[in-house]
Amino acid sequence: MLTDQDAVREAGLRKYGLVPAVADELPVLADPSTRSALDNLVKLAASLCGVPYSVVNIITAERQLQIAAFGIDPGICSREDSMCATVFLSHSTTVVADASQDSRFAANPFVTGEIADVRFYASVPLETPSGLVLGSLCVFSNEPGRPSTGQIGMLEMLAQQVVELLELQHRTLQLSDALAELRRSNALLSEFAGRVSHDLRAPLTAILGYVELAEDDPDIPAGHPSVEYLGYVGSSGRRMLGMLEDVLDYSRADGALNRERVSLLAVTAEAVRDLGVDLGAGSGISCEDAELFADRSQLRTLVQNLLANSLNYRSGTRPLRVSVSAGTGPLGVTVQVADNGKGMLPSERQRAVEPLVRLNRPGDGPGTGLGLSTCQRIAQAHGGELSITDTPGGGATVSVLFPAEP
Repeated sequence: MLTDQDAVREAGLRKYGLVPAVADELPVLADPSTRSALDNLVKLAASLCGVPYSVVNIITAERQLQIAAFGIDPGICSREDSMCATVFLSHSTTVVADASQDSRFAANPFVTGEIADVRFYASVPLETPSGLVLGSLCVFSNEPGRPSTGQIGMLEMLAQQVVELLELQHRTLQLSDALAELRRSNALLSEFAGRVSHDLRAPLTAILGYVELAEDDPDIPAGHPSVEYLGYVGSSGRRMLGMLEDVLDYSRADGALNRERVSLLAVTAEAVRDLGVDLGAGSGISCEDAELFADRSQLRTLVQNLLANSLNYRSGTRPLRVSVSAGTGPLGVTVQVADNGKGMLPSERQRAVEPLVRLNRPGDGPGTGLGLSTCQRIAQAHGGELSITDTPGGGATVSVLFPAEP
């Protein structure tokens, strides 16, 4: 049974990722570069002390785990057989000239020849800033030895470097856990928003249907106050329905992808038609065809949102011109929607992609503040990115990278 002290240490070691899931395996470090750095440190420790062997030992409740070693292969032994387990909780450096003459180690199997023939032995506890002792950095030899004070001082400095590397491992795991929790929370929030929007859409559609029937009712005379009221209800209801559609698009934007080769021209034509305009000179919207490897439904949502923004934020002094195009590069295909509208200040671009944020400039059309944030989620779901730049001559250009087909 674990003592209270061992239970606390074991919980701490788990937070550092130093307790393996399988009992007879060494822990897997979160960052491969950490193992390389540890290997360099134990090699340096052995060289500085003039000995053939050096290891970083992690001491668990039952085992000693060597996560880095020089001169030997990293291994596992029971805590009872570990030399470091005898002294690592002392909070001070242990230096033994000849372990066979030291009462603490003379009968240890690493000294008697049963496992090894250690004579000179020195270890420094690996103590974190919070006081948790993870294990030790130790150097040893089959011959007796007496290192200088300077050598021991350098060994202690290297032990501190080991602790800092393991602290980095700890923070990496904490960040990974936080990101996983954030993704889970966002997924639940998106699912909730999608369900609520879907459930509200049906009754709202029914309300709008009855409003239209009432507006067409011949028994309601022209000029009657109810006609005006029905107009208000219908206008507000359609605006609310648009908001629900935007929330649904946003909630679906990072869902499962069904990637396929898609024609940009075909998707753009569908998006333009949904917006109630035509593709061509009459609407001022043009498109160059290109083939992308993307989820067709999400690409259509993205293009439609970007075109809707171009329509909403058109210039009041020149005819609308929107160009949809794509270029192929080493990372994939970049779709660009460039307009000659009001444009966007560099200081506004980061805010513009945040959910529910609208710039609210004079003359801007209606919107929910979800269009660009939905586009960004679609780009991220595809493994790409979204950026906003100026269009030469005025306006905004939104570029979205879609990675190449694997």
